[in-house]
Amino acid sequence: MIKADVELVEKARLFHSLHQPGRPLVLPNAWDVASARVVEAAGAAAVATTSAGVAWALGYADGGRLTREAGVAAIARIVEAVSVPVTADIERGYAEDLPGLAETIRAVIAAGAVGVNLEDSLLPIEESAARIAAAREAADALGMPLFINARIDTHRLPADQRDRHHEESVARAAAYAAAGASGVFVFGALSGDAVAALAKEITLPLNVTVAADTLPVATLAEAGAARISAGASIAEAAYGVADRAAREILSQGTASATQGGLDWPTLNGLFS
Repeated sequence: MIKADVELVEKARLFHSLHQPGRPLVLPNAWDVASARVVEAAGAAAVATTSAGVAWALGYADGGRLTREAGVAAIARIVEAVSVPVTADIERGYAEDLPGLAETIRAVIAAGAVGVNLEDSLLPIEESAARIAAAREAADALGMPLFINARIDTHRLPADQRDRHHEESVARAAAYAAAGASGVFVFGALSGDAVAALAKEITLPLNVTVAADTLPVATLAEAGAARISAGASIAEAAYGVADRAAREILSQGTASATQGGLDWPTLNGLFS
């Protein structure tokens, strides 16, 4: 088994160090090479992929439809295109069983990523923790300090169980920390009090979301977030522009929806 190279290990350690409560790592998620270069050029310290955006760009529905081969190939292209660390959202690991998940982790590291997001889909805690442990074991076997960001999907709790959000999130975070996670991602639009309460009880760096319907970065940082990511929201906005522009051009013959885009020289210059 080939060990991770020294440069990648150092990049992973740098990525770990960027997670600071109150001074969070801010990640405007990318989904292809062009968006990754745009994010890097904007000044991001790292590039994170959005699994939904990657799936859509490759012609798949989000939610376990993208193949490992297609997902890892997309990660490799993004890693090759930027100089900053890349962390990849790999949904549930492009595999249902633990050996398959370990294979994905090895492939992602070989592609040059320094971190992954693994979502728990609200599976039983023990099952989700076992998946975190399998990912950690696979990375450790390569000598790679992979940042494993465990996404806690308590936003999926039924409406009549929303009062368990905090308790369930904290319990899952503790189990995932024990299994080898590096950080936890509590998904959804959270109040400042909710973020602060989670940050107080969760021992790992806390990742939360920024989008049009959430609190701004500064408020989330003040509440104790160590990582703030945009998820699929930028990809959704980009495709929203495409939808509005297409409908306007076809129905009205005008193209005002295309205003405000990056111009050809700017975009083309990212690939010079």
